[in-house]
Amino acid sequence: MGDKILVLDAGTTSTRAMLIAPDGALLAVAQKELTQHYPAPGRVEHDPAEIWARTLACAREIAGDAMIGSIAAIGITNQRETVVAWDRATGEPLARAIVWQDRRTADLCRQMKDAGHEPEIQARTGLVLDPYFSATKMRWLLDHEGPVRAAHQRGTLAFGTVESWLTFKLSGGEHVSDASNASRTLLLPLDAMQFDGGLCDFFGVPEKTLPRVVDTMGELAICAPQWLGAAVPICGLVGDQQSATIGQGCLRSGDTKATYGTGAFVLTNMGDVVPRSEHRLLGTVLCQTGGMRTYAVEGSVFVAGSLVQWLRDTLGIISSAAETEALARSISDSGGVTIVPALTGLGAPHWQPEARGLIAGLSFASGRAQIARAALEAMAHQTHELAEAFSADGAPWSRLRIDGGMSANDWMAQDLADILDLEVERPDFVETTALGAAICAARGAGLYASIEDAAEAMRGSTRTFSPDMDGAQREFRLANWRRALGAV
Repeated sequence: MGDKILVLDAGTTSTRAMLIAPDGALLAVAQKELTQHYPAPGRVEHDPAEIWARTLACAREIAGDAMIGSIAAIGITNQRETVVAWDRATGEPLARAIVWQDRRTADLCRQMKDAGHEPEIQARTGLVLDPYFSATKMRWLLDHEGPVRAAHQRGTLAFGTVESWLTFKLSGGEHVSDASNASRTLLLPLDAMQFDGGLCDFFGVPEKTLPRVVDTMGELAICAPQWLGAAVPICGLVGDQQSATIGQGCLRSGDTKATYGTGAFVLTNMGDVVPRSEHRLLGTVLCQTGGMRTYAVEGSVFVAGSLVQWLRDTLGIISSAAETEALARSISDSGGVTIVPALTGLGAPHWQPEARGLIAGLSFASGRAQIARAALEAMAHQTHELAEAFSADGAPWSRLRIDGGMSANDWMAQDLADILDLEVERPDFVETTALGAAICAARGAGLYASIEDAAEAMRGSTRTFSPDMDGAQREFRLANWRRALGAV
């Protein structure tokens, strides 16, 4: 058996395959962009067939004839909450996937809230009633997509998140979802091992359409030899934010990480304590091994890197994401410009799907640099809001470990440390989402005796950013943010 891990990282804007060595070194990577479909305001869709085809193409590029024998296992990490509907008999998708960013079920969620259902739902699942999560997406597909209804009537309908879809395709029919992804559906009680019939009935999702909930690590399925030239065990399945938390080595209660990708997601490890938030944060499964769970509290911000992408692709203010750092450094402050990046609503701790973005404080002195800097500052402002909510829930941060594509921006990393008044630690290898999946798969394949051993061996060196901002300047920034937020 080989000792390398093939990671399939099915993200929101692209899908990748990465070959990772037992010491965590990245040996090879292949990447293909995913087409973003926006059929109406607030709607975001992907083509499941494209996700599968491009993921397989990346995997084959990495796991060629010369490399397949060196691969011990596959680890899969994925955009969470995104829903795929397919036919178990044919293996073909029945509709476009509804992406986690999609807001089409906001009215349904509001009706459920107004009827007083949210407190019980949150107590059971750790989640709030928001279109972000999977259950109302599944319900929408049943209500509005004829092929989905027809498959349900035939008894061949399968629902799943993206890791479930890819595992089904790779294995030739294994319908499973790991506990970390299953805990994002609104259909899994945090203290239950399988999806709950009562919750399924409440949301109108047929229980028999759902996958079996399994561990995040272990021999979970087998990739059929037709795809990569040899049968390879799938030994790690984990949602992308939980994966980044593991990749950051946040394996002790109280350890906290923030990932700045398309959105921004902060998780604090809560050990074996089932989390109960009083401040609009989420309780989620971090990982599950041998049926034993580790939990986390999570704060989810919907817009982070996608704000920079919007400045580049829609407004044309910048030509590349990297340009924002130089622009931010070129001026001493944003000139009073503040951005509230609610382009797809506000996530934690507000949960306002109807909110829309705002640029405040514009004047004739405002230009590209001020807007670019304000976009980066918005990351620290949103994170500070989450820090306050975590602290109020009894989970204060002592330091913050950051990762994701945006975290490579040194100016933003320092700004986070300044606004949070905390040390911020960034690994030299910022692809911690892929690394977390590799750690899970390495542990699941038996390459390491424990997940702690795997993380210790595979994590690399880090850099620390220390706060260097006086309190008056910090409070001035935060006051501007609060004023702008109040206008949304």
